[in-house]
Amino acid sequence: MTKLIDSHVHLRRAERAASLAAICRHIGAERMGIVCLHYDSNSNAAAFAAKAAFPDRFYVFAALDHSARSSGSTEGFSALPLDEQVRVLIDRGADGIKLLETKPDSRKALGIPADSDYFEPFFAYAEQTGVPIVWHAADPPEFWVPRLTPKWAAQKGWGYDETFPSYEEILAEVENVLSRHPGLMVTFAHFMFLSNDLPRAAGLLDRYANVHFDLAPGIELLYNLSRNPNESRDFFLTYSRRIIFGTDIEDCLNLEQAAHRAGIVKRFLETGDEFHVPEGADELLGQPEDGIIRGLHLPADVLEMIYHTNFERIVGEHPRPLKKID
Repeated sequence: MTKLIDSHVHLRRAERAASLAAICRHIGAERMGIVCLHYDSNSNAAAFAAKAAFPDRFYVFAALDHSARSSGSTEGFSALPLDEQVRVLIDRGADGIKLLETKPDSRKALGIPADSDYFEPFFAYAEQTGVPIVWHAADPPEFWVPRLTPKWAAQKGWGYDETFPSYEEILAEVENVLSRHPGLMVTFAHFMFLSNDLPRAAGLLDRYANVHFDLAPGIELLYNLSRNPNESRDFFLTYSRRIIFGTDIEDCLNLEQAAHRAGIVKRFLETGDEFHVPEGADELLGQPEDGIIRGLHLPADVLEMIYHTNFERIVGEHPRPLKKID
């Protein structure tokens, strides 16, 4: 069995690091990438604590701190410019940066476009130094259409009206950043929510050589790719070096729920099966009757790239060591 790295998981509380490590073992992953959340003040601390406890198990994609922007603070870490924050985080032992700032609710709350002067020093520094970024850009386009928004998404507050930036506005901001900084090493979470438009996804990958997509569901990702499995399989074969395995597992999931998350992505990649989300899956995967997933039955060499070699080429074969802080 080929090595597996889950590039996209969440840890909310440091005391649950052992639970996440147990999940990692249970799903057959060798390592995990913890992606942090900018609105959770404990997110970075929890991830660094997990890395300290399990240094060979966890990568850390740290979040930026925008409290200086919102509070006007001039003291402490929160006052550091974004490029300096990245330098400090990487020096401490982070493996990269996670951006959630262009998820529509975060983009609305912050009120700061990704292509603004505020973010420019961050992107310039990341391009110059090759810092890997995991970037959540927009959300599924149906979240802006009330009759198409899944019930579970609406309950989370992820149904968007005219007070939110639109899907196209957010993607335009993102592409403005990429055009200014084509060397950015970016993995767009959840296939950049372009799984419903593979020609557009291909165009982005063709324009920017360092852009990648992860497969963390958003269950719509697998449903969209299942509508035309032949087209999707051709895409995965053509862009096999640009796709990375992920699950969006959270530390609060039990072992069964975590196994379902990892299992549906692996089954989609490895087999030609037609199947539903299994009973017992977590609520963010929706109900089993919501749709059919049709597998791509990818060859072993492509699976190996998706499961670990693409991630290791971008981030490293092993997590960066933590720097001890006196």
